[in-house]
Amino acid sequence: MERRPPVTPSDEIDLYVRTYTSLLRSTVEVRVRAFEEAHAFAGSSLHPGALSPTPDVSAFAYAAARLPDDMPGIDLVVLGQSHELFEAAGFDVQNWRTVRTRGRRRPLRLDPEGRRLAVFIASESDIDDFIPILTAFQIEWNKMHERLRPLAAEAGGIDKPAPATEEVARYLGISVDEVDVLTQAFGGRLAQGIANIANHPIDVNVRLLAASYSQYQRSAQRWWSGIEPHYVRSEPPRRRPVYFVSSNTHAIANLVGGYARTHQDAILAFGRETNPEGLADTIATAQASGNEEDRLPFLYYLLRGYIHARPGRDRMREVRAFEASCGLTHLSEPGHIDVDAQIIEVGKINPSVIDPRLNLPGLAAALPKSDAVIINIDYPLGMAAYHLMSRVGQGVGELHGVYVMGKAATLNGRVGDVALSGTVFDEHSRNTFLFRNAFGAKDIRPYLRYGSVFDNQSALTVRSAFLQNRNYMSAFYRDGYTVLEMEAGPFLAGVYELVHPTRVPQDEIINLSSTVPVDVGFVHYASDTPYSRRQSLLSKSLSYFGVDSTYACAIAIVRRILSLEIERTAGMISPR
Repeated sequence: MERRPPVTPSDEIDLYVRTYTSLLRSTVEVRVRAFEEAHAFAGSSLHPGALSPTPDVSAFAYAAARLPDDMPGIDLVVLGQSHELFEAAGFDVQNWRTVRTRGRRRPLRLDPEGRRLAVFIASESDIDDFIPILTAFQIEWNKMHERLRPLAAEAGGIDKPAPATEEVARYLGISVDEVDVLTQAFGGRLAQGIANIANHPIDVNVRLLAASYSQYQRSAQRWWSGIEPHYVRSEPPRRRPVYFVSSNTHAIANLVGGYARTHQDAILAFGRETNPEGLADTIATAQASGNEEDRLPFLYYLLRGYIHARPGRDRMREVRAFEASCGLTHLSEPGHIDVDAQIIEVGKINPSVIDPRLNLPGLAAALPKSDAVIINIDYPLGMAAYHLMSRVGQGVGELHGVYVMGKAATLNGRVGDVALSGTVFDEHSRNTFLFRNAFGAKDIRPYLRYGSVFDNQSALTVRSAFLQNRNYMSAFYRDGYTVLEMEAGPFLAGVYELVHPTRVPQDEIINLSSTVPVDVGFVHYASDTPYSRRQSLLSKSLSYFGVDSTYACAIAIVRRILSLEIERTAGMISPR
């Protein structure tokens, strides 16, 4: 019998959530300083040094990568759901500058003076994610400021160039290796970062504009309105069968679009010339091997740099045009919502250019008969997954499959491993979802070179990466929950509502295995190991290493869809 996991977070985490939730109801600005005590005593696994006077450089780097580089000069952060809400509150965000972060996709606008930051939120999960990130950043910045202030006073204020690495390490009380982490946190600009920290503390204020459930739904509707014209057609069936995928905007596009494979000589030459991550010799070896499967990971990894190496957007337009000829339409920020989407018309896929690992028996004969569409969306964060899944369910015709590929933290594996779960506990609803995962280890293992794959796992959908502490995770680990991620529960709640006449309940065990006539598959690749800080990536990108697990998962998803279409076009009544 399935055991019920603990359903209440630790008292410290619960107090922290209640603290910022209640304070942000205020109609005026709230100082981030008001959250700091609750944040520090929560004992977050991502911020274990919050109470220590020694800087927690890893936590700072994690937070800095998810905030804009302009953050040290910002006095006020305003959170809102739409341009209309911002403008009604007196913030003319339409004329503010767009800014981005290295580690989190989130629409951000900075005012002309560089003092006020507008943060667009797509669900309550954005609040749970952003507030701890901002609080951790301020705590650690001010710790480092206190330690560097004497150095600034002696020098009459620090200006570039920064003190030597060893001197920075001595003043901060950290190792030389941690100074390297700090350099990454500042995007490689250590001198400027150290000068800013030494010369002034930060004291940020936050204001949350009236957030409502209906506004979240309205945002999802705007997003779908940007997709629907490309999905609906004039001839029957107007609303074609759909396979819904949440992954990223490069893996599936590269697998079925064929641009990298048909331009491999130019892309590999670019890799040898630029030598990213010191891979030039390995690229040359792969090219000389004569085995195309040795070259493909490098092609997919290099393509982004190859596209952006040419000034302007000429090469990007060239790639998009090539992909369009193979049935793939890319939609950037549909409805001005920052979740890109791709529509792939299965019948237009060109079997001569797709990744050879997708060439299933009978595919060439099945493709011309298919009227199905793959709708692939970029990773939504937390509860945004529920709102977008619900809107897709309302807008499409027959939904034949729902597949989710995402990053996760693993409690028992290594970075780059793949975990497949059939049980998900959702912190948002406190529901335990049981479902038949369309994928098993045998579907991933043939395409995974470096990592391991584990099926029959159990996943915990968390509210935020920061809103976990070691005791809380240990309780779940003892109950067999080994995968920590942020979207599975909301997606499954959306799937539940596709086939039931009621909203998803709360605090129940929900068995979807026999009640959902839709193929459902979840695959997670490990990007963090919170029990081992040596292996924790925190602010580090998976880079080339991440190509292995990402593409193994994507190949399994596309093969599953194509195999179902081969069966369906051959006369199968059900895609299952």
